[in-house]
Amino acid sequence: MNIGPYTLDILESGHFGLDGGAMFGVVPKTLWERAYAPADALNRIPMMARCLLLRSAERTILVDTGNTPLMPEKLQKIYGMDFSRVTLQASMARLGVTPEDVTDVVLTHLHFDHTGGSVQRVDETYMPAFTNARYYVQAEHWNWALHPTEKDRASFMTEFFLPLQEHGVLQLLDGPGEVLPHVHVELHNGHTKAMQSVRISDGSQTVFFPADVMPTGGHIAVPYVMGYDNFPLTSIQEKKLLLPRIVDEEWLVVFEHDALRQAARIVMGQKGPQLSDEQTITPFGAPEIAL
Repeated sequence: MNIGPYTLDILESGHFGLDGGAMFGVVPKTLWERAYAPADALNRIPMMARCLLLRSAERTILVDTGNTPLMPEKLQKIYGMDFSRVTLQASMARLGVTPEDVTDVVLTHLHFDHTGGSVQRVDETYMPAFTNARYYVQAEHWNWALHPTEKDRASFMTEFFLPLQEHGVLQLLDGPGEVLPHVHVELHNGHTKAMQSVRISDGSQTVFFPADVMPTGGHIAVPYVMGYDNFPLTSIQEKKLLLPRIVDEEWLVVFEHDALRQAARIVMGQKGPQLSDEQTITPFGAPEIAL
């Protein structure tokens, strides 16, 4: 699809799975399975690590870099990671994009499933994967990632983001605003400190990448927030503020971790927000619902 000066595509970086209870917090399993998908024998729900690709005459922009085969084998098994069907590099190659083409990488936050593809390993040394790009991270979140709480410490793998600073390609941001032409970020503090969502708008249409504010289409109901969130009550309040804008302005929402759908609009039904006008922006075959 086209928006402003950009051609917008979806990139997929690998299937994986996380515990359904952790993904939906206090919501009972009978409800979250109905809202999203059944869990496997290990209670994991099917998920995708999805990224945005924006291309104009001047820029090639990635929003998040997803999962990576560089993850330790033990963790790949725990999280049910599967790179046999798709990787970030293969997704880019399908569209004729090379790592050297990328000019900018906007990272919503530094959890491993959002920043894994940011680096490559050369002779056992981690280096930026996109050598011609600037990487944009909120300064407040960077500081949090270096000193995380026990709650989300395991989600930060420093080998996936410290090389960005060491090689001088990191640009720290100080709050919300327009980072690149037509590309705006807003801050959220429920999931982790100073996570940034990304909004691309040309005045007539808006694409919204909420990251882990709403990781799947099953998370649009206000109380459906993750047990992974550091501050779940903040997450609830952030969704209350976001949903009227999404509905009233008819934003197209791209769900970063939804294995069943890439994007949809949200409308208000009799029982609250509901999905409408589900869309596949970049085809990758049939939805995958089994780990």
